[in-house]
Amino acid sequence: MSAITQPSSALSPRSAAEGKRHDELLRLIMEAPTQRPLNVTWNAIVTIAAREVTRFLRDRMQLVFALVMPVLLILGLDGPLQSSFGRAAGYNLMSFAVTGMLAITLYQYTMSGILSLLEDRENDFTQELLIAPISRYALIFGKILGAALTSLLQGVLITVLGILFFHFPVSLPGLLLLVPVALLICFSGGAFGVLLISLFSSQRSANQIFPLLLFPQFFLGGVFVPIRNLPWYLDLLSKITPLRYAADLLRNVVYSGQPEYNQIVLEGPFVNLVVVCALTLLCLVVGTILFVRSERER
Repeated sequence: MSAITQPSSALSPRSAAEGKRHDELLRLIMEAPTQRPLNVTWNAIVTIAAREVTRFLRDRMQLVFALVMPVLLILGLDGPLQSSFGRAAGYNLMSFAVTGMLAITLYQYTMSGILSLLEDRENDFTQELLIAPISRYALIFGKILGAALTSLLQGVLITVLGILFFHFPVSLPGLLLLVPVALLICFSGGAFGVLLISLFSSQRSANQIFPLLLFPQFFLGGVFVPIRNLPWYLDLLSKITPLRYAADLLRNVVYSGQPEYNQIVLEGPFVNLVVVCALTLLCLVVGTILFVRSERER
């Protein structure tokens, strides 16, 4: 019997919270025919996103790991990067790596957060939403928004760390512009995650494949070290790597007006923006269609 049908007295606080969110979503399903379509869609998006944020904040181990791991990785990279590549690069390589860490954190954690769709599928929760008169895109959008909000918490921590300790060269206008750019990168990672989970039948298989698809992008996307002088075959692979354009778009913003701008960025901001938006839209549309189709065939 699922948590929502159990007596509240038998539930743990965490299960009770999950059941409350579940109840709210089911109430939306029941009230949907009497509401305006726009109100139904918006309420569904907000409730689904809030459910994802609540799950993240209540999982203390995941919360601590998500906040501490990027910091430890940045601190661990400081010495090796500066001693090995710092002089040859001609600029502060740690601030370069921090922007890459910011991009990969926003992208990766949003993409990983979409895995909860597979968990919901195994609990038959997704089926209850798919039979509701709610847009399938609202369901996906709510999931991505919730995962994006949790990723932004980590992004804020990395940005503060970069400004305080690694001479993050972002101006105040650039800092304000980072917010929509960070959201776009989150949605890009979430859309890519939707496309991938449509190909998997279980969360376990997705957890095994996700790292294999993500880790090569750390290097081919120029997350931690410059990739201007790659061999032609690696350069070709780099140009079809989604994370390359996400990280470069962040650097367009962070290094705007800085002397090292032309040494660091690979493409202009317009090119990066168009590529990231196009990939996000493509993955979101195709991934949602495939995911809904797979749910209907279950």
